[in-house]
Amino acid sequence: RDAGGRATALPLDIRDPDAVEAAMDAAFADGPLTGLVNNAGANFISRTEDLSIRAVDAVTGITMRGTFLVTHAVGKRWIKGGNGGAVISILSTRLRSGAPFSTPSTMGKAAIESMTKSLASEWGGHGIRLNAIAPGEIPTEGMLARLRPGEKPGAATAAINPLGRAGTLEDIGSLAAFLLGPGSAWINGETLYMDGGQTNAAGVASY
Repeated sequence: RDAGGRATALPLDIRDPDAVEAAMDAAFADGPLTGLVNNAGANFISRTEDLSIRAVDAVTGITMRGTFLVTHAVGKRWIKGGNGGAVISILSTRLRSGAPFSTPSTMGKAAIESMTKSLASEWGGHGIRLNAIAPGEIPTEGMLARLRPGEKPGAATAAINPLGRAGTLEDIGSLAAFLLGPGSAWINGETLYMDGGQTNAAGVASY
């Protein structure tokens, strides 16, 4: 806002179709969106055999169902209005290697990648592009508290990463801005891994 832009917050439960539709009606009231970033996710660190079905539903309901509901709500408005747009979904390097003790989250991310490929083909003719980013570790307070409590931010990644560091918010922001902008106008249906080459080098998920 200080730079002359505008920011609006629309809190909602993305698992609730009615709430999603109401939020998108409000978002589109001032004109169509030009881009969507799907960044919602959930996870439990648990042995899979110990998870209840409710726990699985809680994770996949946010990660998979919620992402689809928002993408569907935005996409159908773009199609109806004749507007193009770009969608980015934030995934994980676990797509390539799998990861123990987080099966529902990994399943949900895999489903979003499939959605990305499918809708890239189906909606491309409407000027709608869909791509995904699979980042390695980008230390944040919330991530560290949940997945790596007590660890120095980025320390484990820096020790084995080919580039000698973890990712930064600027890394993922720059790639997202590129994929939303005109410079990526012929990139569609792709998942871009962004982890400094760690998954390839180590053979295991970097996040």
